[in-house]
Amino acid sequence: MAIAVDYRLAPEHPLPTALEDVRSALQWVGENVPALGGDRSRIGVGGTTAGGNLAAATAIRSRTFDGPDAARRLLAYPITNHAFDTGSYRENAEGPLLTRADMEWFWEQYLRSPVDGYNPFAAPLRAPPALLGGLAPATVLTAGFDPLREEGRAYVECPEEAGVAVDHRHYPDLPHGFLSLAEQSDRADHETSEAARSLRSSI
Repeated sequence: MAIAVDYRLAPEHPLPTALEDVRSALQWVGENVPALGGDRSRIGVGGTTAGGNLAAATAIRSRTFDGPDAARRLLAYPITNHAFDTGSYRENAEGPLLTRADMEWFWEQYLRSPVDGYNPFAAPLRAPPALLGGLAPATVLTAGFDPLREEGRAYVECPEEAGVAVDHRHYPDLPHGFLSLAEQSDRADHETSEAARSLRSSI
């Protein structure tokens, strides 16, 4: 089963509101999944772009504090760092589908101040290895035509350095947001199915 979290949005609700909403939802699932016919030991978290950011940050926060731990993470072209100086930001500043200007605006709405950009619960790429140890294995998807490509790749390396298994699937010829194009593109539809199969087979 899949449970979608309708978290509150910035700018009306900046950091950490959305993160608290997702963490509360994960706790609720941990407490109630047996009644829904699920298995508490097989809970996964995932999301795309901002949702991938929240899934990554929630996994760290739950692992560090009061749980429940996720058994698997699926992060599709996640936002992991508050920085705009990578090669992929330069190459894809005008898109397609996501631009540098978009990302700068999104971060401006989400953060209470620029200082929040250094918080690992806002920018998971900045999490020290001590916070990453013991996290669930992850499947991370990155796309070639995406401003977030390089920070996604860098995020893959951090958990691996902390001894966390990561299945990195890079699609050099696809744009940011390709999972949303499954109805228009056979390739996107196929990769969506592959990502779902990877998640199901690992938990």
